[in-house]
Amino acid sequence: MVAVLDALGRDTIQAAAAAIADGGVVGIPTDTVYGLAVDPGQPDAVERVFALKERPDDVALPVLISAWDQVAALAGTLPEEAQRLAGLFWPGPLTLVVPRSGRFTADLGGRAAGRSTVGLRWPDDPVVTALCSLVGPLAVTSANLHGEPPMTDAATVVAAFADRSGAGGLRLVVDGGTRDGTPSTVVACMGRASRCLRQGAIPWADLVG
Repeated sequence: MVAVLDALGRDTIQAAAAAIADGGVVGIPTDTVYGLAVDPGQPDAVERVFALKERPDDVALPVLISAWDQVAALAGTLPEEAQRLAGLFWPGPLTLVVPRSGRFTADLGGRAAGRSTVGLRWPDDPVVTALCSLVGPLAVTSANLHGEPPMTDAATVVAAFADRSGAGGLRLVVDGGTRDGTPSTVVACMGRASRCLRQGAIPWADLVG
């Protein structure tokens, strides 16, 4: 049975952090929709996320962060255009695909040609902020079966993954109420130029304007 813990509960964040540190998959609210979070440094945990939502392994997982030192650990100094966009739209629903730091070698899936990059997002959400403060950056994908609409409340997440909650399945869900925002806009930044990979909560026109 999947445990559901109120986001405002006294021990909820600590319990979620412990589950993630132990290699578990945890459902969390973000500033857009619910996600499935794991420690990106644990290959078995990353594999569990792909299996749980039947996500093709050629689609890399993005990473959520909540501090500039976490950005530096994963990507070093951001490219010029990424710095500009991060300054304007972080925290918020913007994922920046940028070159990796040589120190960050976690396998997040994706095509071999793209494994020198990482998708970073700094959500405007207290649950994510608290979790990242305790366990570091989180590999997170939207809580849904691949190709299905993102899930917007804890009960839906539990119902979708209840039959997959045995060994290696969903460990627990943090209930943060309804989160029915539009998924993040995804932008690739490899220098001074940027390219929209997915238009989401932030219109592309606002990013280049």
